[in-house]
Amino acid sequence: MKAEPVNVIPLTQAQTWAKRWQEASSVDIKAFLIPEIDVTQVLNEPNVENLRAYLGIDDTGNPKLMIVGVDKNGVDLINYDQGLYVYDMTSPCPKNCDYTSPLMG
Repeated sequence: MKAEPVNVIPLTQAQTWAKRWQEASSVDIKAFLIPEIDVTQVLNEPNVENLRAYLGIDDTGNPKLMIVGVDKNGVDLINYDQGLYVYDMTSPCPKNCDYTSPLMG
């Protein structure tokens, strides 16, 4: 039996939130494409129970979404000597968008 998904919101609510971001943000970012390998690698790090995403801007001015593992106490697990990394393989939209998505507005 397949488990029911958790933390799902109605599409209409997601569309409202996305529209608010697009109207309020001074940055022209609608979304980030996150490769499966990033999620898999960070979830396989020791003691990771959750993920946290940080926003940043790289040296060329491109927006980035950085992902780190988080332990059961809500602490970011970042220690390169122990194999606990900050991941950045995201591609921002615009540039890498699904223009057919109902969240594009």
